[in-house]
Amino acid sequence: MKYEKEITSEVLKLKFEGDLIGENNGPEVVELANDAISSGVKNCLLNISDVRYINSSGIGVLITLLTKFRNQGGELFIIKPSEHVNKLLIMTKLQAIFNIAESEEEALEKI
Repeated sequence: MKYEKEITSEVLKLKFEGDLIGENNGPEVVELANDAISSGVKNCLLNISDVRYINSSGIGVLITLLTKFRNQGGELFIIKPSEHVNKLLIMTKLQAIFNIAESEEEALEKI
C-alpha cells in the first residue's frame, strides 16, 4: 500500500492506494496519526477510493484511527470507499460507525 499525507488547519488528509493490509503499513499509519494528534490535529479525512483490497488487519487500522481521533474530540471521515471496501463495510455493519462522504468537500462541510 502507498499513501500520501497532508496536514492543513487541524485536518490530517490521508490518501491510500493499493491493498490495505494492516500488518504491512498499519503501525506506520497509526504513528503518523499519533504525531498529527500531538501537534493539535483533530480530524482526519481518509480517502480510500483507490484501495483495491482490505483485510481484517486493515479494518483494525481504520477502527484504531477512528478511535484515536474521536478520543480527541475529533472525527475520521472515510472518503469515497471503493466498491469492494464499501461492500465490506456494509457486510460488517461498520458503515454505521464511520462517517462516509463522497468527497473531501462534503466531509469538510460536516466538520
